[in-house]
Amino acid sequence: MAIKQFLKRCAGFLSREVVLCAAVVLTVVSAFWVPPSTAYFSYIDWNTLALLFSLMAVMKGVQKAGLFGYLGSRLLLQANTSRKMLFVLVFLPFVCSMVITNDVSLITFVPFGIIVLRMAQKEQLLIPVVVMQTVAANLGSMLTPMGNPQNLYLYARSGMSFWALCGLMLPYVLLSGIGLGVLILLQKSAPVAKIAAPERLAGAAKPLVFCALGFGLCLLGLFKVVPPLAVAAVIAVFLLFADRSLLAQVDYSLLGTFFAFFIFTGNMGSLESVKAFLSSILAGHVELVSVLVSQVISNVPAALLLSGFTEQWPELIVGCNLGGLGTLIASMASLISYKMVAKEYPAKRGRYFLWFTLCNIGFLALLLLAGVLL
Repeated sequence: MAIKQFLKRCAGFLSREVVLCAAVVLTVVSAFWVPPSTAYFSYIDWNTLALLFSLMAVMKGVQKAGLFGYLGSRLLLQANTSRKMLFVLVFLPFVCSMVITNDVSLITFVPFGIIVLRMAQKEQLLIPVVVMQTVAANLGSMLTPMGNPQNLYLYARSGMSFWALCGLMLPYVLLSGIGLGVLILLQKSAPVAKIAAPERLAGAAKPLVFCALGFGLCLLGLFKVVPPLAVAAVIAVFLLFADRSLLAQVDYSLLGTFFAFFIFTGNMGSLESVKAFLSSILAGHVELVSVLVSQVISNVPAALLLSGFTEQWPELIVGCNLGGLGTLIASMASLISYKMVAKEYPAKRGRYFLWFTLCNIGFLALLLLAGVLL
């Protein structure tokens, strides 16, 4: 019985953490060609890991405080039609993902959207709303280094300035916003009942003050004013005494995936035959290869893998960001929405998957065309 339970837990872990498990397997396999040594430590970008940990911890605090749900509720007071309601529900994750990351945006606003649709008796809009929320979070997060994990990593790796990265992705984000706006305008508008919103934020203001200070500290690390490792140490020690439950909620599987891929890509980069092969494939096609690889292994591992074999950073950043569109696994954040819909409305899974795929392919084609014109 104990063995059966153990195997069941292992199977559950494997199904939840497919990318992490794949990264570990690849790392172990690569160790047969490049035996473990102290050189492994030089492969790891400790600053990226430190910033990623710090931002995730701070954003978990903001999410726990319910700030964005409260702000969204207040905005919905102005929505007296279904079209206005859609604008609020879709552009909340679009804008907020630029600061709080795409996955935190979806964890916050997809359940919020489902609740609002139920209150407004507009559940027939569930699939277009959640699909557009998911696409919006992935597209809005492209703008800034802290918007998603691959941007944070490539920003640190490339040495590009904060404003240079924002300027690079701004045309794509603006076009994405216009595209989302057009999709919403195509939806039939109808009156909705006024949705009640809280007069004040539930809970104390003190946690939000600490979150603001923590985010400010993260920005200092991002702009290289304070060493990122020092930022992570301060936040970890603070949470160890102030809120251990929050510390436990950090996505350590994502950190583990980064850690494993750092070693794997470092090992592959030390093999001349592999390095020559991947470099030849990427030559002149970095953006397209990044998009295609992201469709299979998702854009975060794609960024980690390909960054070891090219220094065409603008093309790699654009490719890995656009690569988050397409298949359901192209961006792991997209799985968050799918799981929520599958849990709440299992009968709608197939229809959701169809609309998700069509919407993602449409935006991917639009932005790739924009990239060619740019």
